[in-house]
Amino acid sequence: MRFIFKLILVAGLCYLLELFLPWWSVVIAAFMVNLWLPTKGLSAFLSGFLGVGLLWLIYAWLIDVETSSLMSERIAGLFGMGNPAMMIIITGLAGGLVGGFAAMSGSQFRRIFLKDIPKRGYYS
Repeated sequence: MRFIFKLILVAGLCYLLELFLPWWSVVIAAFMVNLWLPTKGLSAFLSGFLGVGLLWLIYAWLIDVETSSLMSERIAGLFGMGNPAMMIIITGLAGGLVGGFAAMSGSQFRRIFLKDIPKRGYYS
């Protein structure tokens, strides 16, 4: 339940920050959420990866639908890809990796200063 809460919190905070700040504000959001709510490495990474990745994937798909695939076809042609949907998937994957590593960094940064005893397993 904590994982789903973190995932929704990361996605919501990233959405709000991206309205006013540049794209890299997702790093701040994922880092701060995982600094505030402690979990282990894999759980922290997945919460950031899925939160930011799904947000960017859905947002890229919505832009693609609004523009009738005009922008994604041009960018796919620029990169030599035949399928414009592949650009949407790559966008979600890139955002997910950025969010995942930021979330894991926040979790590990907390462990530097607070010596909590880790439990067995990947999820806490």
